[in-house]
Amino acid sequence: MSDRDYPVRSATLDDLPALKECEQGIIAAERPYDHTLKPDPISYYDLGERVRSEDAEVAVIELDGTIIATGYAEKRASKPYIASDYHAFLGFMFVHPDHRGKGLNRILTDYLLDWARMRGLTEIRLTVYSGNDPAIRAYEKAGFKPYITEMRLNLDE
Repeated sequence: MSDRDYPVRSATLDDLPALKECEQGIIAAERPYDHTLKPDPISYYDLGERVRSEDAEVAVIELDGTIIATGYAEKRASKPYIASDYHAFLGFMFVHPDHRGKGLNRILTDYLLDWARMRGLTEIRLTVYSGNDPAIRAYEKAGFKPYITEMRLNLDE
């Protein structure tokens, strides 16, 4: 598969209803990894803000007029003790279940990495649930490596 088979484009505000459906797909897929999520309906992102932002790129892959894959890159300030002042954060990575295994995540990731590169952002970060092995493998195939593990403790549990 190549990006010619599945061209990537910038999302528009007209895409918001479809983007919100994709977001719900992400939430449903991640629920098994996070029992701390509130009951539905919830939302992870302000997608309209990211579509409008000069410091973010929301990307989609469309097939026959239907959005089948999404992702975003966003310029974020790094912690004061990190060497790079800014980094690109990737999120909203979603491929419709009917289209998984076709390399769409990699096509989107490459597109978003190019977006970051054109803005001088060489440090790229993302978060993934530690038990989400398929996502971890996909990101490792794209060159990502584990960096830090966030741990939690709830004294009520």
